[in-house]
Amino acid sequence: MSTRSFWPPTEAAQVDYEALRAHLLEHDRLPDDLAAARFARRGLAGLITWPVSDPIFVAELVGASRPAWSPHADPRLDALAAGYQFLLDAAAARQVSPITVTGGAR
Repeated sequence: MSTRSFWPPTEAAQVDYEALRAHLLEHDRLPDDLAAARFARRGLAGLITWPVSDPIFVAELVGASRPAWSPHADPRLDALAAGYQFLLDAAAARQVSPITVTGGAR
């Protein structure tokens, strides 16, 4: 029996469920793993509440219209400069000020 989903699973619980489902259809029993144990003990709620798999993140590219070019201003350079400034500010915030020792007994 061949099965195919309309779209790939993206949530960790759905990945666990689909893996259990595929194994059950192929071998006529649940696998010996943590997801199957949680499913046997707590049912579908156990998979949803405590998924075993890592979540799968799906990136989506959204296009935007490009502004007309101008020799006086380029919004791409402004965005690049703003992103670079953000990184510089974050790095400066993470730096620890040096400890200075003044005076004291000898």
